[in-house]
Amino acid sequence: MTRLIVLILALGLGACASAPEPQPVVTRPEPVSVWNDNNIAKLHSEWRGVPYRLGGSTKKGIDCSAFVSVAYEKMLGMTLPRTVKEQQTLGHPVPRHQLRKGDLVFFKTGWSTHHVGIYVGGDNFLHVSTSQGVKISSLLNQYWAAKYWNARRI
Repeated sequence: MTRLIVLILALGLGACASAPEPQPVVTRPEPVSVWNDNNIAKLHSEWRGVPYRLGGSTKKGIDCSAFVSVAYEKMLGMTLPRTVKEQQTLGHPVPRHQLRKGDLVFFKTGWSTHHVGIYVGGDNFLHVSTSQGVKISSLLNQYWAAKYWNARRI
């Protein structure tokens, strides 16, 4: 009799411990980034050639950190700090080989001077050149490759 009760309990508990029904796998698409080729092209077209002006923040003249601030405001509605030093503290570091469109790329251009641009894919970044104004440059360019410092994702 005791064996019969143990057998019934074992069978009853075994039913409670059965594997749950498999759940369907739900895949979520990657969020669409505003830093896509069309939006980057529009931003570049709108600002292309605007001259570099230290402390400037308009289409009459703009510096690198102001351009990044203006771009983030336009693209994402985000207000970024005004200087490279302050922008360098935003978000989190990104290894060079993991850059994504919209990441900030930083350069040491002198003993105490720095430069910032926006990574746009294909080893290119959008920035304000002191000699050519707003333009797209290659991170593989000998000058920029030597000056590359780090990158941050906001």
